[in-house]
Amino acid sequence: MPPKSKSEPIAAPGNILVGPAGWSYADWNGLVYPAPRPRGFHQAAYLAEFFDTIEINTSFYHPLQASHAAQWIGLVAANPRFLFTAKLWQKFTHEGDATGEDVKTVRAGFDILHSAGKLGAVLLQFPFSFHYEPENLARLKQILDSFRDYPLVVEVRHSSWTRKNFYELLQERGVGFCNIDQPIIGRSIKPSEEATSPVGYIRLHGRRYDTWFSDDPAAPASERYNYLYSEQELEPWAERAQHVAKNTRTTFVITNNHFQGKGVVNALQLMHLLSGNKVKVPETLRHHYPQLELIASEPANEPTLFPLNPK
Repeated sequence: MPPKSKSEPIAAPGNILVGPAGWSYADWNGLVYPAPRPRGFHQAAYLAEFFDTIEINTSFYHPLQASHAAQWIGLVAANPRFLFTAKLWQKFTHEGDATGEDVKTVRAGFDILHSAGKLGAVLLQFPFSFHYEPENLARLKQILDSFRDYPLVVEVRHSSWTRKNFYELLQERGVGFCNIDQPIIGRSIKPSEEATSPVGYIRLHGRRYDTWFSDDPAAPASERYNYLYSEQELEPWAERAQHVAKNTRTTFVITNNHFQGKGVVNALQLMHLLSGNKVKVPETLRHHYPQLELIASEPANEPTLFPLNPK
């Protein structure tokens, strides 16, 4: 396929939903979100004005509470296209000692979203240390069995998984493959555009080579995601999203480079690249990232004479 010019939209199918990973970050206050916040403000409801999906990441650290899930469904109701995705609890993917009771606890929250038709995917995110080995393959299959009635997606980061029989396993079980962008160090898995189920998935983590595998206790964990993609870096991923979408029912494109709202900026830019249309931009964010003026569908409420551009 010949490369697209900057003026030519990629003309993506309507089944691509783009959005950020998570919404509760202290450094988004006054940057992504208005300050002070209006009465009754909630981050998820606000983001649903701009995006058709958000990846829930709190469910990675502890099981999602049913009451929270029910609340969030109401918060995004104004956007009928909106679907959540959610990360599976790390006890399954990183610790490996989950029990049957843990399965029930996780399902209590996910079932609320699933029954309401708002659970687009459950992401099984495994660490780089999770290699293709018989014991890990058996563990993966057990997790897939435990949550087989959900739309599942698997993210692996080690290149030992890039093999035909693994993709065939996912396809046979109707499980999606997560195509990722990450720093390519050693045997890190490289960019791809695999589609193994009706659910396509893409996650962009940024390209901070200096902090990706850092074990420096003085370095904040958020520095791993302190990266702003250029439009030129996003263009190949917009192309890949289009290719994945042609072979899936719904494709999610999630920006996980959350530091200082950079993933929100890149998600908006991806939406613009995919459609060729200008997009609605959060008013506060555009004052910090002047490049958003080029794709904003509405003029700024106030002129940005001295914009701050976080590095």
